[in-house]
Amino acid sequence: MRKTVMTLALATALTACVTTPPINSWPAVTVTASGETVPVGTANDDAADDPAIWRNAENPAESLIVATDKKAGLYVYGLDGKARSFLDAGLLNNVDLADMGDAGIIVVASDRNDPANAALQVFRLNTAEAKLEPLGSVPGGTGEGYGLCLSKRADGLHAFSVLKDGTVEEYLLTLGDTLASTHLRTRNIATQTEGCVADPRDGTLYIGEENAGIWRYAADSVEGELVATIDNLQLVADVEGLAIYPEGEDGGYLVASSQGDNAYALYSLPGMEPAGRFRIAAGMYGATEETDGIELAQGSFGPDYPAGLFVAQDGINGDAAQNFKLVSWSKVEEAMKSWPPEQEQP
Repeated sequence: MRKTVMTLALATALTACVTTPPINSWPAVTVTASGETVPVGTANDDAADDPAIWRNAENPAESLIVATDKKAGLYVYGLDGKARSFLDAGLLNNVDLADMGDAGIIVVASDRNDPANAALQVFRLNTAEAKLEPLGSVPGGTGEGYGLCLSKRADGLHAFSVLKDGTVEEYLLTLGDTLASTHLRTRNIATQTEGCVADPRDGTLYIGEENAGIWRYAADSVEGELVATIDNLQLVADVEGLAIYPEGEDGGYLVASSQGDNAYALYSLPGMEPAGRFRIAAGMYGATEETDGIELAQGSFGPDYPAGLFVAQDGINGDAAQNFKLVSWSKVEEAMKSWPPEQEQP
């Protein structure tokens, strides 16, 4: 994938925070989905929200997607888009998973059943039966639960509970005979936040402040820096889901849902230079619009997804309830070779 660095434009964007510029976003290349999930069960409402991907290394085509119906609970989907199971767990907003070895595939979801007290619901993914096994619930902070991401570290599994008011609570989860958590630290962002992702290489944490931009925190630090702003060029509010594609020691890409113009913004790591934009257009399956959560996983997922899988929530799914679109990452890489279009240089 070609990296396009727009230093002057980025510098302008990072200093233009006083007023909101008009939306005249940079062009985006288009790709089409290779699959989609069946719609979530909650119809006529903003319900589907966030996906997480488990890759079956022994049989990649049998990998699974865990995703939220934030009005009802959690689905487990196959790559064919069919629901393998559903767990009625109430108001769960965001979800993430991690392979914890002997402890299994651990799934954690942000629980907003009590708007005054966030919680983290924890599950084990039974990969053979494609079902979630509840392990319990631990506190997620004071306020409404919203975003959630995980980081597998040397000392165990870290969970980041992103509250709607911008508070981000970090916990260390204990996955022994009894589920428990230890509060580690608090980060504070000024306004509404949701999407987050941690770099698996060093624990660097990225958090989306919906109407401001993307913050970056070094592992264990509570002092962050705004590394990408809402400039209405590369990134258009709301900033929603975040995903990461690590390459080498510190390279790769961060991907953000640029919800305001139905696009996805790529940033080169580690410098966070704008590296491209793409949209999911209608093809065999529909386009995506108003995307909330996204997820990106590397490796082969079978012949339809030979170089990685990108999953995006679709906020407007025609006459049906919301669902999730599945995109081959190789399609994105190929399309990005022509970004930006020669006639529309940013």
